[in-house]
Amino acid sequence: MDTIYLDNNSTTPCDPAVVEAMLPFFGKEFGNPGSPHVMGRRAANAVERAREQVARLAGCDSSEIIFTSGATESNNLAILGSFTADRGGKGVVCSAVEHKAVLEPCAHLEARGVRVIRVRVTSSGVIDLGEFQQVAGKSVALVSIQAANNEMGVLQPIGELAEVAAANGVRFHCDAAQALGKVPFDVGALGIDFASFSAHKVYGPKGVGALYVRAESRHALGGVLFGGGQEGGLRPGTLSVPAIVGFGEACGVAARLLGEESARLRTMRDGMERDLVGQIPGSFVNGSESARLPGTCSITIPKVPADLMIANLPSVCLSNGSACSSGALAPSHVLLAMGLSRDDADCTLRISLGRQNDADELRKAMGLIAETAVKLQVEMG
Repeated sequence: MDTIYLDNNSTTPCDPAVVEAMLPFFGKEFGNPGSPHVMGRRAANAVERAREQVARLAGCDSSEIIFTSGATESNNLAILGSFTADRGGKGVVCSAVEHKAVLEPCAHLEARGVRVIRVRVTSSGVIDLGEFQQVAGKSVALVSIQAANNEMGVLQPIGELAEVAAANGVRFHCDAAQALGKVPFDVGALGIDFASFSAHKVYGPKGVGALYVRAESRHALGGVLFGGGQEGGLRPGTLSVPAIVGFGEACGVAARLLGEESARLRTMRDGMERDLVGQIPGSFVNGSESARLPGTCSITIPKVPADLMIANLPSVCLSNGSACSSGALAPSHVLLAMGLSRDDADCTLRISLGRQNDADELRKAMGLIAETAVKLQVEMG
């Protein structure tokens, strides 16, 4: 049987239009955008076109987009870069369910003596607004809250949280790697200062991303790398023109397909969840009562460890949570923060649908998943 890929929150295939847009810049158009000659200028023009495409999807001016190697670097730049200068003892607020690319930079700051406050989430995976309002005050320099959780797909009320932060003079960073191109995400309307994006989550190439830096907040951000001064001095190093062009094209495609594709994936996801819960005894969907990414499902199958399910489904690509945490012995920190037991967290699968999946393919995969789950439940007793 052909492989059925249902792990699109981990990474997505490059859209054919993205590959086509990139190809010339691997060969004939190989110029360095920092060079003053004609080939350099053509490369620089291509980068600026891509910058405009990314900015258009994100709802900002192209001058506010800084290209990076991906959302992990963007998160590090936003968080660590906000503390390159003395913040007078002010701390940082994040949530307990952030991606490791936010939690680890925060932990690094904590080791340097910066106070880090990790806000709890409810059993549905949403930020505890009351607690957030109490801690996001004038003793804080930065808030960093994700737009969409990579494991459950739960969407956070970013606009409301950013409003609270702004009222206290606190800058707001949002890890939007999972949100861009999947749900409407407009940095201007949301009122945030910094936002991190990654191309490979939106059918672009790996190894490229961006950080949105609000013009009025640029002075508050220092660089964490040093070199040739590219990207306004915030991200030195020769730009990867093919990857940046691909990112721009991916954003252009996503902008055209956003509404239609979101509706299609949501319909497929909802039907899939009904079928699985109906066929697998005791199974339940995490975060289903919250607003979620349209193609993401986190389902717990009691008594059957997710690793065992994945091993018994060689033709279906699934995840046991965040792919960046695979191989770790600890259970998902996201699921534990929501109140799941360690046993249930270990028995939770993430299924994330994408542009290349269709109803027939999903029907085959659901049959295999349900059949395997029931069989293993019987074997596990």
